[in-house]
Amino acid sequence: MSALHDALRQYIAVRRALGTQYKEPARTLGYFVDFLEREGADFITTELAVRWATEPALVQSATWDRRLTMVRGFAEWLSVTDARTMIPPLRILGARRQRKRPHIFTQQEVKQLMAEATQLPSPRGLRALTYETLIGLLATTGLRPGEALSLDKPDVDLYGGILTIRETKFGKSRFVPVDETTRAALACYAQRRDTLCLRCQTAAFLISENGLRLQGCSVRRTFAKISRAIGLRPAIGGRRLGRGPRLQDFRHSFATLRLLEWYRAGLDVQRELPKLTTYLGHSDVAHTYWYIEALPELLLLATDRATMHSQSGGER
Repeated sequence: MSALHDALRQYIAVRRALGTQYKEPARTLGYFVDFLEREGADFITTELAVRWATEPALVQSATWDRRLTMVRGFAEWLSVTDARTMIPPLRILGARRQRKRPHIFTQQEVKQLMAEATQLPSPRGLRALTYETLIGLLATTGLRPGEALSLDKPDVDLYGGILTIRETKFGKSRFVPVDETTRAALACYAQRRDTLCLRCQTAAFLISENGLRLQGCSVRRTFAKISRAIGLRPAIGGRRLGRGPRLQDFRHSFATLRLLEWYRAGLDVQRELPKLTTYLGHSDVAHTYWYIEALPELLLLATDRATMHSQSGGER
């Protein structure tokens, strides 16, 4: 077996060990590796990947893009252990928009963001308090930003530490437990919020300076400014804000870091993954697998675990 076929075998094992059947992509990538061998290549290049992806004639460009997307996933995984590997750029075939690579926040960055939020202009102190709490909540729970903004006061159990997420994405509702530190922080926020806003005009748990529910567009703009202030988002053209981390990236960070903890602790991630799927509110465990691709260390750990499992004779 060639080195590329062996690498592909490990890659497929990792994908399947994490809850995906991965039948068609496995077969298609096998054809791609056969193509590389016919070309005499022992590593992936962008030129070869594009040439192979566009081989089929009389098909829609989406088919070419789908083939190249499979190669890109394999190349991203392989590049962790083989620096020669080239990862085909996104949109090189001019096809559909690709999913943005998330920013994985460090604990230090989260602390800096929360500290910067406390400096927001806020006559009553409510705006600063709310954004500090929002950032902490997203970082420690992995909620979707819209889920956090939609929380009403009755949805937050300040004694039991349970959040009720109602009719969110896919029309599903779920209960989200929080740790004691987060519960205490939410209780502190609620007490100070009610002191600062005696005539609140909304049932929302997180409120604006004017006592109203936070609006997504305003929250995104404010978060961009906070990110810029600590250097996570560059300035472009004077006052314009450059691209950088998004609120959604707190969710990505929560998921990938939880997976990383499980791997480091030696847990059976395949068995634990459905728990994370339920906690995050995903409709399928395959959606949760995507987070593993966001952190190189996770790819390495997943590869090592799959290799050990294979060598021990376990089922895949």
